[in-house]
Parts: sequence; structure tokens; C-alpha cells
Amino acid sequence: MKPLRAFLSLIKSREIIFIARMVIGTIFIAAAIPKLADPKSFALVIANYKLIPPSAGLVMATLIPWMELLAGLGIITGYYIRGSAFVLIGLLVVFLFAIMAGILRGLDISCGCFTLDPAAGRIGWQKVAENVLMVAFLFLVYLYPSGVREPEHAVPLAPDPKEPH
Repeated sequence: MKPLRAFLSLIKSREIIFIARMVIGTIFIAAAIPKLADPKSFALVIANYKLIPPSAGLVMATLIPWMELLAGLGIITGYYIRGSAFVLIGLLVVFLFAIMAGILRGLDISCGCFTLDPAAGRIGWQKVAENVLMVAFLFLVYLYPSGVREPEHAVPLAPDPKEPH
């Protein structure tokens, strides 16, 4: 049991959470940039998954990159860490569903993660594993947002045991 506790203490450490925030925030900002530059091409990437109508795909292609950019900035800057982590977890769950649906239906398509090039970044189980790993780290960031700089009126998840009642 001691090795497990040591591992849990390590992954909840201030340094690991900070690194996770910086890496995941950077990933989402980098993913948002090409989509923001060309939402019509991103709408085509979404349409390739064949999960939603094309008109909904254009709406999603407009909203998703902004959500990625703003939540990525929130995670990195330390403002609204929990809210940003929550948004990114939600996006990743949707991405996981879309990727797994595509894999199970035998689609050979681009994931649309960092490039809108239809020949790049194919969907596959590696993408599923990458997204699951990011979800796991985002749960840690959500639960243990070290260095939180949220507004004074933010409601904490649990009382601080160090503060007198």
C-alpha cells in the first residue's frame, strides 16, 4: 500500500499538476489555432466522422476551437482552472466518443487534432489512449488545482483543513 500512496502523492504534487497544466494547455491552444484560421476545413473534418448533420458541423467547427483556446489559456494562466479543466474533459469525452465510433465503423480519417490536412493524424487506438491520459491528468488538475488564482467569490470544493473554523 505504501508504493501506491507514494505514487498518488507524487502525481498530486504541485510540480506534476503544474507540468500537466502547462502541457495540456499548450496542446489545446496549439490544436485550436489551425481550426480558428480555417473553420470551413475543420467542418469538413467533423463531417468525415459522419455523426452529425453538416449544418451542426459548421456550428461545432466554430465553437470547439474557441472552447479549446479559452480553456487552454485558463489552464495555463491559472484563472478558472477548475472550469477550464471541466470544459476540456467534456471536449475530450466527445472526442473519445467520435474517435471510437469512427474506429468501430472502420473509418480511415484524420482526427483533426492539430492539422486540417485530411492525410495527417489518422484516428486509431493510440489517439484513444492519448485522450484517456489527458482526461486522467485533467481530473487531477480539477481535483488538485495547485496555484489556483480564482476569484475571491469562487466556492471551494472542500473547506481548507488548515483554516480555523
